[in-house]
Amino acid sequence: MANKTLISPSILSADFARLGEEVRAIDERGADWIHVDVMDGHFVPNITIGPDVVKALRPHSEKVFDVHLMISPCDAYLEAFANAGADYITVHAEATTHLDRSLQAIRQLGKKAGVSLNPATPETVLEYVIDKIDLVLVMSVNPGFGGQSFIESQLQKIERIRKMIGDRDILIEVDGGVTPANAAAVAGAGADVLVAGSAVFKGGTPDHYEANIAAIRQAADGA
Repeated sequence: MANKTLISPSILSADFARLGEEVRAIDERGADWIHVDVMDGHFVPNITIGPDVVKALRPHSEKVFDVHLMISPCDAYLEAFANAGADYITVHAEATTHLDRSLQAIRQLGKKAGVSLNPATPETVLEYVIDKIDLVLVMSVNPGFGGQSFIESQLQKIERIRKMIGDRDILIEVDGGVTPANAAAVAGAGADVLVAGSAVFKGGTPDHYEANIAAIRQAADGA
């Protein structure tokens, strides 16, 4: 478990016309990780980026690339994202028929394996793969779009997952509607990594990004 709360800004809310610059900006202004939301217009109602964009962004930061695959099927694309420079590859429990196999494949590629759960998905799906994962991503909004409001019921899910993990070296990440106003509650429930898109990129300048990241971190670390 991390000694401090990690902040992983989601580039879904960045200016896509200046994506490399935006990645460099959040890297230099306090981001711990870079969160990359991959959407396919099938599993979720939006289309974002693919492995070629991840590969193009990789030279702009040495920070952990936290790649969240909101795609189905996912197995056919794991190697491409691994080769593109992903450090963590997270798949949705709802998007793969053989979750155990998908997680094994990610680890065989030399990457950290994550499982994401939609708000209505119970944490019990983790029970039979708990020893094959490095990260659990709790979706605190329904995936597909940025700028949504945090779903409060996910706080209890985070607490239950924290108990399930016990002393295992597994991080809990939370994605969706995270702001300075709720970061303390999210971290207090047991989250190690906070994903924030709109709350980081609002204002549109690197100075804003730095202040926004610092505000989320201050709230979380004070939990």
